Order: sequence, then C-alpha cells, then structure tokens
Amino acid sequence: MIRFLFLLFCIVPIYTTAQWTYPETPKVDTVTDYFGTPVADPYRWLEDDRSEATKNWVTAQNKITFSYLDQIPYRTSWLKRIKEINDYPVTGTPFRRGNYFYFYKNNGLQNQSVLYRKKGLNGTPEMVIDPNNFSADGTTAMANFSLSANGKYAVVGKSKGGSDWRTFRVMDMTTLQLLPDSLAWIKFSGSAWQGDGFYYTRFPQPEKGKEMTAKNEHPQIYYHKLGTAQTEDELLYEDKNNPARSFSAFTTEDERYVFISLTERAKGKTGNAIWYMDRKSGDKQFKPIIAEPGNFSYNFTDEYNGKFYFHTNDNAPNFKLVSIDPANPSPANWKTILPEKNEPLTTVNTAGGKMFASYTKDVLTHFYVYNEQGVLEREVKPPALGMVSGFNGRRSDQFVFYSLYSMVMPYVTYKYDIATGKSTEYMKTEIQYNPENFVMEQRFYTSKDGTRVPAFICYKKGLKRDGSNPTILYGYGGFSSTSSPNFSATRITWLEQGGVYCLANLRGGNEYGEKWHEAGMLLKKQNVFDDFIAAAEFLVKEKYTSTNNLAIQGGSNGGLLVGAVINQRPDICRVAIPQVGVMDMLRYHKFTIGSAWIYEYGSSDKPEHFKNLYAISPLHNIKTGVNYPSVLVTTADHDDRVVPGHSFKYTAALQEKYKGPNPAFIRVDVNSGHGASNMLKGFETTADIYSFIFYNMKKTPSFWAEKGIR
Repeated sequence: MIRFLFLLFCIVPIYTTAQWTYPETPKVDTVTDYFGTPVADPYRWLEDDRSEATKNWVTAQNKITFSYLDQIPYRTSWLKRIKEINDYPVTGTPFRRGNYFYFYKNNGLQNQSVLYRKKGLNGTPEMVIDPNNFSADGTTAMANFSLSANGKYAVVGKSKGGSDWRTFRVMDMTTLQLLPDSLAWIKFSGSAWQGDGFYYTRFPQPEKGKEMTAKNEHPQIYYHKLGTAQTEDELLYEDKNNPARSFSAFTTEDERYVFISLTERAKGKTGNAIWYMDRKSGDKQFKPIIAEPGNFSYNFTDEYNGKFYFHTNDNAPNFKLVSIDPANPSPANWKTILPEKNEPLTTVNTAGGKMFASYTKDVLTHFYVYNEQGVLEREVKPPALGMVSGFNGRRSDQFVFYSLYSMVMPYVTYKYDIATGKSTEYMKTEIQYNPENFVMEQRFYTSKDGTRVPAFICYKKGLKRDGSNPTILYGYGGFSSTSSPNFSATRITWLEQGGVYCLANLRGGNEYGEKWHEAGMLLKKQNVFDDFIAAAEFLVKEKYTSTNNLAIQGGSNGGLLVGAVINQRPDICRVAIPQVGVMDMLRYHKFTIGSAWIYEYGSSDKPEHFKNLYAISPLHNIKTGVNYPSVLVTTADHDDRVVPGHSFKYTAALQEKYKGPNPAFIRVDVNSGHGASNMLKGFETTADIYSFIFYNMKKTPSFWAEKGIR
C-alpha cells in the first residue's frame, strides 16, 4: 500500500487555487463504522509520518508554503526585528542546593539556556551545563535537571529534536563530569532521588520506525542505583492489567517517603490515586492513601511531623489543603489546614517552615503566607501589578525568590525574606524596548449562554479603536490549564506594528476552579468554542478590530479550538493559525499519549461521546461552498505528543474541499517537536505567522514602510 501511494503521489495532477497550486493528495478507500455511522478516512495513510509517501507529501507541501512565504517582502525584516528585541540577557530564578545557587541564563540569542551556579548569592558564576553543545544545530535540549538532596549528583535529561522521549545521564556535581550511567526510553518523567539512586518512569522500547507514533502504554517505575547499568534497575511498580494507566514517583525533601501518583485518564478519570512507602520502616510494600484513581486530584505539598499535606479538590471544587495521617488515611480523619474559598487555591509551595498559598482572582495570582498549622501571617504584596510566580524552596531556607511580570512587562525577580516579609529587587530584565509604551488591560465579555468570560488585551499606547487594527485572538480552553498573561518579547514586535493581542480565558481552563474546567470538557466542549467566538465578536463590537483585521490562533488543544471555530464560523476572522492541533477527534487516542486525553474529550469508542466528537472534529466538519479564512497550519516532524498526522490529514481535507481565493497552507518544521526545539526555530515560526497574518490582511509593518517600500 505504501509503495502504491508513493507512486501515485508522484503522478497525480495538481489543482490550482488563485495564484498557487497544491499537490492533490491521494485518497484511499478507508471507512470505519461508528455505531451505524460510516465515516470515511481517505487520508489515513498520512498518519504514517515515516513512510516515503508521507515524506514526499510533506516536501511538496513545504515547497508551496515556503514559496508563498518567500514572496512576503517584509518577512525577513520581521525575523530580524524579533532577533533584535530578544537579544538581551535573561536570567532565571535561582534555586538553592547546599551552598550553591543554581540558575539558567541566556545571553540573548542562544538556542538553549545555559545552567550556572555560584557559591553563595554573591559568588562567581560557574558554568555547569551548556546544552548548546549537545548538538550542532542546537535542537537537542536539556529537558530535566534534578539534584540529589545533598547536591552531590544530578540527573541530566536530554531531548532530541523536540521529542518527548528523554535520555537520562548522571553528573558528578563535584567534578561536573558525566558518569557512565545512561538510561533510555523515558517519557513524561522526572527523577526522584532517594539514597544513592533515583526513581523514574519509562516505557517499553517501541517498534523500530514507530517511535514517534506508537501508543505509549505499559509504563513502569524503576529505581536506578548509581554506577549500574539500566538493565540492572529495580522494577518498582507496573500494572499489566491496566496498560493505559500512568504513574510517576516522587520523594519527600528528606527522602524518607516515596510516593506513586496513578492516573487513569484513558478511562475518563480526572483525578489520581496516591500510594506511599516509608523507607525508614524497612517495609518495601506500598500502602494506599487513595487506593484507586477517581475524579479528585491529590497534589502532595509537604510532610510535617509524619503527616502528609495534600492540595486537593476532593469535595472542594476550588481546592483546599488537608493534612492526612498515613496511619489513619480515611477521609473521615483528614484535617483541613486551608479551607476552600470562593477563589481557587491554585498552588501551595513550602519553604523555611512556611506555606506560600496562591489564590487566583479573575486569573491574577495572589500569594499568602501561612504557618504549618494554617494560620495566616501575611499577604505578599509585590511592588507592582502583574502576575506572580515562585516561592519555591527548602525547609532550611531563610529567603525565597519570586518573579513579577505581565504581557507587556518583562520578568523582575525579587528576593523575599521569610522572617520579615520584605521584598527586595534581586534582578531586573534589561530589554530593548520601553514597557511604558504599551498597555495591558483586563476586560470581561458575555458568552452565548450568558457566562462572564475574562480576557487580557494588550496594545501600544495611543491606539485608536476604529476597527482597523490587526488583531490576534489567542485561546486554549482545556485540561484545567489557566491561560496566564505571560511575557513574550517576541509578541512586542506585533504590538509595535499597531497590533492588538487578546488572550481569552475560556472555559475548560482552571481560571475559576474545577467547575470552570468541567464547563468546557466532554459533552460541554462546545462552550469553549462559543466563548472564543464571543471573544471575537466582542473585539469587533468594541472596535479594537474588525472581522477583516482579525486572526485567531491556538496550539495543541488550542489548535482544535481554531479548527472547530472556523468550521462553525468561517466568517469570524480573516486569518486562522491552528498549531500542532488535535484535528482528528475520532482517532486521537490511538497515538502516543493520546489515550490519556479521553477524560477531557471522551472517546469515539463510546456512542454518546462519538456523536459529540464527530460534531466538533475539525477534520470531519470542513464544509464545501463556504469561504474559509486564510489558513496556515503549523506542525513538526518530531511532535510525538500531538502527532503531525492530525495536521497532515486536516490540511489535505481543507485543500480538497475549499475552492475559494484564500490560501490553505501547512508549515512543517523539521527536527522540532510539539514546541520549538531551539530558540531560532521558534523565532522563524513566529516571524512566518506574523508576516502571513499581515500579508493576508493587506497590512504593511512600519519597519518596512519606513523604507518607502510597499
């Protein structure tokens, strides 16, 4: 079959739309019956992203796409401006281990940030690891770095080409030399140190040639002892009867207790189970705190005097903090430390014998300091308005660090004295633009069913709301993930050109707790699309922009969002950018980690879910006879989370069915994954997206217009 498709692909004709031509993608007669409904899948062969036929299809599509992008006269200049504005030193928030403070730093345009350390806060920086030396093209990244409790060793995880697969090495932190230890086939795993080794999660080695698409099943937790081969690692936990279960191990700060968190998302369970083992007791048997995964989440916070503190939504949709005695773990014996409030309790971090609790009010974070008994001591009041993150540390710390930022204000790091509650500026980002020239505001709008939805809108000061402004509306809306107004220097180049950027806080996220999430998942997924459409209509009504000057953008679950919205309302915008999207809602669970999303989307294997998924699936609802906006699909050849076959099949169907004047292209990055594998690739993708949007809106950026060229 593959050989047939390869030959067919070489001889099929092409069809022409406007000024460009698309390869006519071969179709195969593949039909699946879903509970009496036959569903054709003529482009299923594109799911095999390693076949010669698919590789040739990708080459042909990229040729057309890049020839189109090459004709945009200011595309190179936009990339140049992105590089310029990002060419500044960026230093991450420090973290301590022993006498050393570790931090990441990027001098400006390095593909990967470099890890440094210094002895004491005022010590001389010493380079620990430079991931830019991992590969010639800078696409191999350091995906994990985990220090042992005593700071003598560290696990160093590498990711090639943006893949989720990891290889682990061990570094001697005295000599900064890698030890012979080498571990492979690790995915979605950290490393939890205990004694002279660590726990990690791996999968069985996949069949050769299917490393990027095979379902990730039968994970196993192993313990690796330093100085031994991976083949000698001790199997700690597996579940042969539940191949789609996921689990991970973690340890307490003193390494006495090891925990396993188990999830079963493939069976629609939204929560997790928790088991533990007391190393000091000598009993190597795990004991349950929560025996089976259900629909409540239990996030370990810390251990105080033999009691386990968990951040949970068990009968508390907005979360609470409870203390559990492992000797009497029944919920009837739990003690509430921080009760549920109207605002979601998003995180609880510990350091210096204190708890730093983060509550979210209308998306913005507010941190409060409590003692170990849950008594409020003070609120942390940052020097300026913005998002706050940090307050991570160890029990012996006397101070911690936190960062303050917004969509238009770069990160400022503060040192927080735990005893006095005083914040002192520790490090300020010196970026090549003036933040005072830009505005971020929060607005609220009404969705189709009357729900009040927040959105952050940023733009250049002095902007006229006359409907003429090129605008990007970005959304995600899923997996209980809060869309925070984070800073991006690259985005500033959009605002500099008179662009407006709107981040909509759609249902499906965690902006207002679990109820907000539940209102946008499973059979209620349509609410997310309605929220996004209402955001677009709000921007037009308030004259930030007009339909002809609006682009919608989203990645991953947000790619699904964009694809679904332009099927339902192709008139809503001028340009659509679905990135690494989940576009085939009937088969997403058959690849890599996709089955873990069943709790969020449902499964086409169930009649009630099939009907809903079939109705919203971007691939299956492309219409003929309507005018779609200009579409630029983006994906990458090493995306083993949302496999590129989603975007391949979607693009083929769109090019087949849409005969209008607007382009429908796909941009396939090479040696990259679900996210850009290095900084330059990220810059190039964004420059292409911004240029594509401007070009299709018939706009000219000022940095090009100033040259007198139009």
